[in-house]
Amino acid sequence: MFEGLKYPKSLDEALFNSWMEAGRASPISYCYLLIFWDELDEKYLPGFAINRSEIGEHEKYGYSPGRQLLVAAYDLYSESRVG
Repeated sequence: MFEGLKYPKSLDEALFNSWMEAGRASPISYCYLLIFWDELDEKYLPGFAINRSEIGEHEKYGYSPGRQLLVAAYDLYSESRVG
């Protein structure tokens, strides 16, 4: 996942799937998986959101000089990309 010049490096699909499963299994009613790129550690990190409006609260990769930048957001249940 995330292959090409638009992304800093690819993301292992098994790791992505484990994040999806963790979000669904959480006792908190998360609806979205947020994938961040950490500029200092040079790796992807998961985040979760309950409401879709929370997605827009994060700085986006490619548009900001921040440390942890949002690369993508997925609906945990339909698995469709929403951001």
